[in-house]
This record gives sequence, structure tokens and C-alpha cells, in this order.
Amino acid sequence: MTDLWEERKKALENQYFLKKERQQLEQLKAAMKEELAPELCRNRCPKCGRKLEVMSFREVPLDQCPGCGGIWLGPRDLQILSQKDHRSWFDKWFRSQEEPIQTKP
Repeated sequence: MTDLWEERKKALENQYFLKKERQQLEQLKAAMKEELAPELCRNRCPKCGRKLEVMSFREVPLDQCPGCGGIWLGPRDLQILSQKDHRSWFDKWFRSQEEPIQTKP
């Protein structure tokens, strides 16, 4: 009878440690994902995931995706571009989609 109890104890002990190991592995995976995710996503296109290529437009460095063709601006890039030559391309870019205002005769 004592052998059955000992076997039961071992089985429960093994089950306990298996559960603990799985929890620790999940915690380790989560920690690795949090630490590595920003590093793995750096210089990657947010849309398709391809590696971004550096390009320059009007002496402002931009990132372009060779896959989807997207252009990614830094935090101040749009502001810098708008200050450089806003009448030639900036107004055309944003104003071209607006319909002309019609005045009543």
C-alpha cells in the first residue's frame, strides 16, 4: 500500500514541477518578446515588414520601403519639408484634392 502512495506523491510532484516550468518558460518568452520586439522592428516598414531604405528629398532624410513604396517620415521631417519650399509642392500636395471655391455672381 505504501508503494501506491509513494507513486501518487511522485506523480503529483512531477505534475507540480511541470506546471512551474511551463509558467517560467512563458514568462521568459514574454520577457524576450518585450526586449527583442523593438530591435526586430527597427528600420522595418510598419505596413509590409520589409527593410527600409534611406533616401533624401530636398536634403531631408526619409525612409522608403522597396516593397510597398511607402515613405516614412521622422517626427519633424514634415515640418522641415514644409518650411523649405511650401509653395511649390506642399500646397499642391494638400490643396490639389480640394475643390475650388465657387463664388456666386
